[in-house]
Amino acid sequence: MRRLSMEDPATTDSVADAPVPFPAFERIPGTLEAGLILLCDHASNALPPGYGSLGLPKAELERHIGYDIGAAGVTRMLAHRLGCPAVLSRFSRLLIDPNRGEDDPTLVMRLSDGAVIPGNRHVDDVEIERRLALFHRPYHDAIHAEIEAALAQGVVPVLLSLHSFTPVWRGLARPWHAAVLWDSDPRFTRELIDALEAPGDLIVGDNEPYDGALRGDCLFRHATLRGLANTLLEIRQDLIAEVEGQRAWADRLAGLLPDILARPELHEACVYGSRTGPVPPI
Repeated sequence: MRRLSMEDPATTDSVADAPVPFPAFERIPGTLEAGLILLCDHASNALPPGYGSLGLPKAELERHIGYDIGAAGVTRMLAHRLGCPAVLSRFSRLLIDPNRGEDDPTLVMRLSDGAVIPGNRHVDDVEIERRLALFHRPYHDAIHAEIEAALAQGVVPVLLSLHSFTPVWRGLARPWHAAVLWDSDPRFTRELIDALEAPGDLIVGDNEPYDGALRGDCLFRHATLRGLANTLLEIRQDLIAEVEGQRAWADRLAGLLPDILARPELHEACVYGSRTGPVPPI
C-alpha cells in the first residue's frame, strides 16, 4: 500500500515527515505506598501537528471514536484523591490505539462506528511504524517505567485502567452503570465488583458489554504477563461526561479502593494465565 503524503487526496490534512514535537503521555506523580498505578489509554482526542483532524469533522473527533469521554477527568481526580501515580495517553485512539498490541489489525482504524477515517485510509507499514515509535511505544514505556519504579521500592503494584463506554450501542440502551473487564486474574476484579455493587445503586457488568481478555492489550502487556493484579473499569459515558459526574465517580472509587488495596494477596506477583492462550511463566 502507498504511504500517505501531503498531496494525497484521501485527506484534507497532511502528514509531515519530520519528528513531531508532541508528548505521547501525561504522567501524574504520586506515592507508591498504596501500591496502585492508574492508567487511561484513551484519555485524549488530540492529534499531533501534521495530522490535522485525520480528515474528520470536529464533531466526529468529539464522539467516543476519538477518545473515552470523561475517563481522563476521573483518572486525574482519583489520582489526586489517592495520591497515586497515573499515566494517561495524550493522543487520539484514531491516530493509533495504545490499548492494542502492535500486531493487532485494529491498531490503526480505517473505519470506526460508521465513520471512515480519511487520514488512515491509505496508511502503510512505514507510517504505522512511525506512529508506534512516536506515540504508542513512548506511552507504554512510561507505564513500564512506573511499574519498575514501584518494584524498585519493594512494592508490587496493582494496575487499574479507566475507560468509558457509550450508553447506547446500535440502538440498544446499555443498562450497566459501570463494567469491570478482566482476563483470568480474579484478585482485584472480584473485590472491585463486590464493592461497587454493595450500596445497591449500580448495575455492574462483569466482562460485559466487553470481554477483558484481549491478547496484547495494555493490561495484558503490563499486568497479565508480569503477574500483577489488575482490572479495567469502564464507566458509562453519560455518567461522567460532565465534571460533576467525574467528581462523583472519583469520590466513589477513592472511598472503596483503599480497603481493597490493603489486601496483601493483591501485591504478590502471580501469573494466572490468559483466556487468550498460553502465557510464559515469570
